[in-house]
Amino acid sequence: MSPPNSAADLLQNRRHALREAVGRSLAKPEGTEDPPLSDGHRDHLLDELKDLYWNDLEWENVTEEERMEGGSLPELTFPGVLALTRGLLLTEVATDSNAPPEPRPEVVEHFLEFLANQVLDLRETATGGPGEEGDRAALELRMTQGLLDRVLIEYHRLSPEDVGTLEGT
Repeated sequence: MSPPNSAADLLQNRRHALREAVGRSLAKPEGTEDPPLSDGHRDHLLDELKDLYWNDLEWENVTEEERMEGGSLPELTFPGVLALTRGLLLTEVATDSNAPPEPRPEVVEHFLEFLANQVLDLRETATGGPGEEGDRAALELRMTQGLLDRVLIEYHRLSPEDVGTLEGT
């Protein structure tokens, strides 16, 4: 199979790999329609996810804290991103909560598109970048691919144990 040329193709391929791994169709997450999310609020939440991505990625590049043989784990490298992602997909809250859940999967879907574009850009830099730039892009590519898969797992309410590793698919 040839590498995808667009973020949409990449996401479609990753979702296909997830379906194959779990052996069933993927659930679409519940959303909140009332009140509708304004474009400004959606963009703000998306920017928060992107900022967390850049901060977590840079922290890992500086500290190499979570680097291990076989690559870093998205849960350790991107804790802020995954926490906000779970919050945006939350459908149940404690009974004593003052507010009902307001899942916003549309924000997570936009973030998935961002990550898919990052993967494509990093893939290009990793294969064509000279020396240190290409090496750094290769590391970031591996981390970002892992994050993309982990966010897809959260988005479709799958268990990481059910999916296993998608690396190489």
